[in-house]
Amino acid sequence: MSRRLPLPRPIRTGSAPLSQQALQSLREAILAGRLAPGERLVEERLSTELGMSRVPIREAIKQLVVEGLAVPAADAPGGRGAQVATLSADAAAELIEVRAVLEGLNARLAARNQAPDKLSRIAALLARGRTLPEEGAAEARAELNADYHALLAEAGANRVLQELMRPLRERTEMVFRRNSTERAALDWQEHALILTAVAEGDEELAALLAARHVRRAARAPQAQTTQVQAARS
Repeated sequence: MSRRLPLPRPIRTGSAPLSQQALQSLREAILAGRLAPGERLVEERLSTELGMSRVPIREAIKQLVVEGLAVPAADAPGGRGAQVATLSADAAAELIEVRAVLEGLNARLAARNQAPDKLSRIAALLARGRTLPEEGAAEARAELNADYHALLAEAGANRVLQELMRPLRERTEMVFRRNSTERAALDWQEHALILTAVAEGDEELAALLAARHVRRAARAPQAQTTQVQAARS
C-alpha cells in the first residue's frame, strides 16, 4: 500500500483552541478520504504533520471517536489508540435511513416556515453549484453541498433537529463523497426540486423529495436513476 501524502497544516486563526483546529483538520481529512477507513490515527505522526503538540491531537481524536468518525483500535496496547471508522454496509444503510427521515422532516418544516431570505441564499448557492465542472471539483462540490443542507436546516428553524442532524451528516458524508462525481448533475437537479417545493409551501412534496434525495445519493452509481421529475408527476 502506498504511503499517503502528509495532511496540510491548519491555518492558525489565533482564536480557536488548538484542539478545535486539530479536530477540524482531522475531520476534514477523514471526510475527504485523505485519512482512509481503517487507518490508524498515530498521534506522533499527526502532531508532526499538523505542526502542534500531541495533547491537542489526542483531544481531537477522542472527539472523533465520540462523533463516530473514529473507533478505538482493537490492536492498540492497553486499549489506547484509535483508527478511522469503517462503515459496514448495514451500518451505512441504518445511518442513511435515519438521515433520510430527518432531512424529510426538516424540508417539511422549511416549507411551513417560509423564510425568503434563506431561500434566496439557497437559490444563489444552487446557481454556483451548476457552474462547477463535473471533473476536478469534488472538494468545492462537497463544500457547496454541505452549505446547501446547512442553509436548509436553518430554514427548518428547529434547533433540536439541527443538533441531531449535524453529527449524522458528518457520519454519512463518507458514503456520499464516493458517489459525488457520478451524481454531480443529478444532485443539483434534486436540490433545485426540493427548493421549489419548499418555496411553494408544499410540505408533503418537500419532505418526499428530501428523503428520496438522501436515499438516492447513497446508492452506488450504477443503481442510480435519472428520473428526477417523476416525483412531481
